[in-house]
Amino acid sequence: MDKIAVIQSVYKNDSPEYLNLSLNSILNQTYKDFVLFLGIDGPIGDELSNVIRSIDDARLNVVENKKNKGLASMLNDLLAVCNKDDFEYIARMDSDDVAVSDRFEKQIAFLREHPKIDMVGGAINEIDENGRSLGKIVNYPYSSEECFRFFAKRNPVAHPAVMFRRNFFEKAGWHYPTDYMRNEDTRLWQEGFKNGCKIANLPDVVLNFRMTDDMFRRRRNGRAFAKSQLELRRLIIKDLGYGSMAYIYAYAMYLLMISPSWLLKLAYKLLR
Repeated sequence: MDKIAVIQSVYKNDSPEYLNLSLNSILNQTYKDFVLFLGIDGPIGDELSNVIRSIDDARLNVVENKKNKGLASMLNDLLAVCNKDDFEYIARMDSDDVAVSDRFEKQIAFLREHPKIDMVGGAINEIDENGRSLGKIVNYPYSSEECFRFFAKRNPVAHPAVMFRRNFFEKAGWHYPTDYMRNEDTRLWQEGFKNGCKIANLPDVVLNFRMTDDMFRRRRNGRAFAKSQLELRRLIIKDLGYGSMAYIYAYAMYLLMISPSWLLKLAYKLLR
């Protein structure tokens, strides 16, 4: 079996209940040959610490930062650990989502069958705070060509649902860019496409993605975040040669992002 490195971050505001569900959804995968690198990003308190200590599984490897550095920096620390070993595949996971039990099995089978694909995601099933399905499955573009075209408007994959081939980072660099506020994944896709990486998605649901009101409040972070997002979109359009319609969409998204969170939530439901 090909060994997978799973990189996941936890910080003080994460839910102990969600973290427990998330970790167990990975440790109970049908594909067993992996190491889960859990990055503790600064002090996390007793409840979260107790969840981690309660897990008796040799595949769980904890990497701890004494100070909170943010998601991108924590992921970069974990990537540096992965780069020292010969992991052929690297998967992402978030601490409030729940992986489908055969996620790794399906993703690694796809990458084996499609050696030119450098990263694969999949469909996500949206769940609420209590883990109940919201009855909405989000599908992303399947082929690498469709993913590239889709990136003219927005991200072609769900970040916590992806599995990388090692070759992705050999092409794009072994780090998440940190130059745009909370857009480390978008910048990584940009670097990937710019350096010839091919991205695809499975039609299968691989992740239960948790939707909360707090998520929309965090995504609406005033004009500073919206402006940063717009600047990044303009850079992507120029860098990858997208047309004028991409600019129109970018400015429309900027206006939406400075709108009240209830309107952002409504648009998310209608447009996603």
